[in-house]
Amino acid sequence: MLLGLASTTTTAASADTDPRVGLGAGWLDAQEAASNVQLLAHLDKPEGFVQPSNPGNSAYANSDLAFAGNYAFSGNYQGFNIYDISNGGSPVLKTSVICPGGQGDLSVYGNLLFMSVEETRGRIDCGTQGASGTVNPDRFRGVRVFDISDISRPVQVAAVQTCRGSHTHSLVTSKNEPENVYVYVSGTAGVRSGQELAGCANTAATDPGTSLWRIDVIRVPLAAPQNAAVVSQPRLLADPSTGAVNGLQNTPPTQQHPSGTNWSPQPVTNHCHDITAYPEIGLAAGACAGNGILIDISDPSNPKRLDAVSDPNYAYWHSATFNNDGTKVVFTDEWGGGSAARCRVTDEPSWGANAIYDVVGGKLQFRSYYKLPAPQTTTENCVAHNGSLVPVPGRDIMVQAWYQGGLSAFDFTDSRNPKEIAYFDRGPVSATSLVLGGYWSAYWYNGHIYGNEIARGFDALKLMPSRFLDQAEINAAASVRLGRFNTQAQPRLTWEPSFDLVRARYVQAVRTGKMSTGGATSVKVSIDKAEQLSQQGQRQAASALLLSAAKPPLKESDKEQAALIEALKDLAAALTATQPADRTAPVTSATTDPARPAGGWFTGQVKVTLTAADEAKGSGVDHTEYRLDGGAWTRYTAPVVLSGDGAHALAYRSADKAGNVEDIGTVTAKIDATAPVTTPTVPPANGDGEHDGDVQVTLSATDETSGLARTEYALDAGDWTPYAGPVTVSGPGEHVLRYRSADKAGNVEEAKSVKLTIATPAPRVPLTVTASSRCVGTSAHVAVTAVNDAAVPANVSLTTPFGAKTVDGVAPAKQAYQSFNTRTGQLAAGTVTVTGTAVIGGKQGTTSYEVAYNAISCA
Repeated sequence: MLLGLASTTTTAASADTDPRVGLGAGWLDAQEAASNVQLLAHLDKPEGFVQPSNPGNSAYANSDLAFAGNYAFSGNYQGFNIYDISNGGSPVLKTSVICPGGQGDLSVYGNLLFMSVEETRGRIDCGTQGASGTVNPDRFRGVRVFDISDISRPVQVAAVQTCRGSHTHSLVTSKNEPENVYVYVSGTAGVRSGQELAGCANTAATDPGTSLWRIDVIRVPLAAPQNAAVVSQPRLLADPSTGAVNGLQNTPPTQQHPSGTNWSPQPVTNHCHDITAYPEIGLAAGACAGNGILIDISDPSNPKRLDAVSDPNYAYWHSATFNNDGTKVVFTDEWGGGSAARCRVTDEPSWGANAIYDVVGGKLQFRSYYKLPAPQTTTENCVAHNGSLVPVPGRDIMVQAWYQGGLSAFDFTDSRNPKEIAYFDRGPVSATSLVLGGYWSAYWYNGHIYGNEIARGFDALKLMPSRFLDQAEINAAASVRLGRFNTQAQPRLTWEPSFDLVRARYVQAVRTGKMSTGGATSVKVSIDKAEQLSQQGQRQAASALLLSAAKPPLKESDKEQAALIEALKDLAAALTATQPADRTAPVTSATTDPARPAGGWFTGQVKVTLTAADEAKGSGVDHTEYRLDGGAWTRYTAPVVLSGDGAHALAYRSADKAGNVEDIGTVTAKIDATAPVTTPTVPPANGDGEHDGDVQVTLSATDETSGLARTEYALDAGDWTPYAGPVTVSGPGEHVLRYRSADKAGNVEEAKSVKLTIATPAPRVPLTVTASSRCVGTSAHVAVTAVNDAAVPANVSLTTPFGAKTVDGVAPAKQAYQSFNTRTGQLAAGTVTVTGTAVIGGKQGTTSYEVAYNAISCA
């Protein structure tokens, strides 16, 4: 999402024919319409991921989905949620992780979860306070890596910074490098300052170091994911003949969009929005703003562009999906950036639509457009968005999100004539204004469709049989079980021999109308009888029936009938095989003892137990092996102990007796068994070892591993108090300041203390002092009196501008007196100083007083 000319084969539906037109509005109570799709469950967005007063607030938007095992991972601009989908139609929220930064694009590989972060508010520590300023060392924009081996406590183990952040990313694997996974990072936002991340440059195409016109490739060692790093920055958009980095569409094809409005977004190719990799065929398709491109990914760290196409109807090449054979690509156009109404009745079907291309000889050839055929209102953001294949054998079917246009499933087997076969839609969030909402993603995974709704939450749906899609085809699709699914890392879909597959192929052969009625009936009877025999354990007889059905009148020359013949023969062979084919690798689980703490840090050694299991009818587990912190692969025989402060990674995999080897899994453990160290700083004492007056004590704490969580102190008999700055110690006498610190792992330093003594202050000598001016003849005099108010004798000094006098041993209640002759007749106002010194309570004290006298004239 961003806040070639040919006729299309779809046309907008009219209000008279399509139930999607005119649906009632509402945030959580909008009207719904469905055709050949059933909504099984809806879960509202959990607390922390929604702003009820503004449900369309993009800062809380649900975004992309990823899947692994029995879990769906739902991205959100605030973080991500994990749903348990073991009962596919009844998802249950399992885990929520607050980690803001948008846009929350997710992928999963083994026990690692990857998350795109684009916004400047993202922080390395996942904090919610944001990261202010142009340059901020705490800011994070790039790809986060989480360890999800404990699904209830994901832990960030790596955070790879990139210059433009990560709008989306794609996982790329290679059979030649099973120990690494690559992440292709597509950044669409502004370039950050080079002062924040070295090497970033928002410069023109003439600068070879510009951060524009490129992607970032991150290599993630599965045995040490904490070492993930950018290893290349391919110039996929360059001109191969001149080397200019801006080698594709640099200006819009026309001054305005064909609709007569300004281009939005601009179809200018200085980045890719999304890249879909298909490692099995060594290709990727990139949707790159102003162009669609085909990419060779046989060397995953150095992808090469094979072809590029453009379209004057396309405002923004957004995403791509291959068909299973890799002979077609569906590109999407996110006209309006996903936040505008672009499915109105006045919008042409070639605007904001899919463009379907055939791949011929490594080149892209345009065939047709497909756009949601039901017009939407002006208050519904609607345009082509994210989707995936539905694994119906023999057909190219895709389910796709259209934001507030709902989801649409369409058949593009004939790339020139795509047709909608199912849909689900809700009314707008608001009937009066455009409030952001609708499906960001709609994907098929292991028998169900899951949708991530921007404003409303998470949906589980299923396809229903119809004249477009038979139940047998739905069953065959559901038989494809994936261990993980990331739509930008497209897997090859395969079907094991089964009666579901045979029946799907049978339906497709009959649908063509090329089989005689008698021939079709005969084949169906054989299939039904063979399945019955198989269920009774008569596998040989069932196999023979299937082989018999695979003969004429079925014709090898007919594509659909040939596929049915192949399915019949494959199932017949599977039924009679002495050892059923085992094409599925074992699955290994890792558990830690102790369990992973909530904060992610262990405070001592960790014991990891690996448990491997093969499928019920598989060949059985042959062995399990592990690799600790990048060391050599070692056969697993007993739990592995991880110890020593720092980050550890245990990679593991198992193989079965048929030779299937599972993808590498990873479990990480961050260990911090060492408490912080706190150092006090106290000003030096006087020569007597005491401090004169208040003392400021500063506490400084360090922690080398998990980092400091807090420092606290207790003064004398007081309570423990969080340390926020220098502690003031006051009052005469001895004081004890205790202190300690704790780290983020939970280690608490043993309390220490510092003792200090504040000297008793010198006593005050109380005197009552007066000063007066008077005339003696024509001469002015100043008379000074000091009464000793102390209980002990005092020495009193009288000091004036006209002389001084000291009187020693002035008894209590007695006074020292002196009249000073100024020897002038005109006396200006002034002050005198009187100082008393005495030993009070065994300690000598000195106190000075200043007293004023008035002006006087004696002339």
